[in-house]
Amino acid sequence: MADIGRKSETFSSRFGFIMASVGSAVGLGNFWRFPYTAGENGGGAFILIYILCVAFIALPLLMAEYAMGRKSGMSAIEGVQSLARAESRSQNWGIVTWIGSLTAFFILSFYMVISAWLIAYVIQAIGGNLSGTTAEESGQNFLNTIGQGEHPLNSKWYILMLLGLFIVANIYVVGRGVKGGLERAATILMPLFFVMVLVVVGFSLANGDVARTVSFIFEPKWEDVGFKTFLAALGQAFFSIGVGVGLMITYGAYLDRATSIPKSSVIIAGSDTFVALIAGFAIFPIVFAAGLNEGSGPSLFFVSMPVAFEAIPGGAIFAVIFFSLALFAAFTSSISLMEVGVSWLEERQGVTRIGAASGVGFVLFMVGAAYVFSLEYLDFMDFMTEGLLLPLGGFLAAIFAGWILSREMLTSELGEGTIMNAWRFLIRWFVPPFIGLVLVFGFMDKIQDQYHVQLPGVLEMLLGPNYELAGQE
Repeated sequence: MADIGRKSETFSSRFGFIMASVGSAVGLGNFWRFPYTAGENGGGAFILIYILCVAFIALPLLMAEYAMGRKSGMSAIEGVQSLARAESRSQNWGIVTWIGSLTAFFILSFYMVISAWLIAYVIQAIGGNLSGTTAEESGQNFLNTIGQGEHPLNSKWYILMLLGLFIVANIYVVGRGVKGGLERAATILMPLFFVMVLVVVGFSLANGDVARTVSFIFEPKWEDVGFKTFLAALGQAFFSIGVGVGLMITYGAYLDRATSIPKSSVIIAGSDTFVALIAGFAIFPIVFAAGLNEGSGPSLFFVSMPVAFEAIPGGAIFAVIFFSLALFAAFTSSISLMEVGVSWLEERQGVTRIGAASGVGFVLFMVGAAYVFSLEYLDFMDFMTEGLLLPLGGFLAAIFAGWILSREMLTSELGEGTIMNAWRFLIRWFVPPFIGLVLVFGFMDKIQDQYHVQLPGVLEMLLGPNYELAGQE
């Protein structure tokens, strides 16, 4: 085998690595996507299917990405190419992480804009200016904030300024390196994040409609389970853990040899799943208690939650904590996604870390500015990354780890014996077909839902009628 280069800097401790990795995995999707998806797709039945998808699909891929990263000790793109050379395979396999790295950049570009909205809401909550005692008033405040309501130009310039501040904060942390930047930020923010989660959950349980929340999220509704339930569970597991974007390969390169990849992967996947499971109890009890729409996405966060806090004693204080909590989750994910591009630029182009971070940040600001002034681009990029690029990157990573790399290549990272045998079987025969299902059927489902395209009869039987036809029934 050819020699494989290595990075000089690593995480200083297993705790720092786990906190950084959990921070990268736990994001806004855990809060507004998982609880609602569970409630609408079979409740407890969906959660059972989701946990199985995490255990048998997302976890093996997470282990594979960490193993590839530590084995190469390089950035995601350079690392995969070096592993391919070591196996006397084509360097064109670098396409695995080229797709992943581009996906990370595109996700980060609109993640930054949503984070700017969160900063605006934190400022409003601190000032006691979260206006709207009704859903209509709160909805208008949201539109005003993002530049779609009154005084749109002023609001857009304000969001653009907040976007710039958020990007500068990312540049500062990522530019300080692995130990002084990523690890230090994660070891401070993530423990505080978990404390804040528990505080908000406690407040919601004390003041909200717990019984309805339990029924909505956890009651098994097997009659609602169908092909789309499995598709949604697999897509959520894949999206939530954060595989397929080169991020975990990048973090694996900073991992010392004393840390067990299988054990750490279980802790990270378990922590992410735990946050997803309890997130519903931070949100829905007070949403249901206020009699509001439990709709998913931005409307839940930015419209329903302010009204819910307004209706509950002490809600003004917890509104500050809640939106700060969401901002923490966004920040720990964004610095991780930025590291994917920065590590490659530093390694390949020979620029300093702060220079690479500043360059990536400048491009992100320009792209984010386009989203701020034309939100339809944000919707399209969300559709492309979640529906196509993310599962494609994961599919190729699974093929590369399972079929291109030899067993001996990764034995030093994952060990030999039962764990290696189980991992090897799953990554070769189980993970690629199921990710392929998400890639093909998930993309078709998103096309029919977002663009109202009628699918052929067989696909319509599996995925249901498109939005327009369903609305006519």
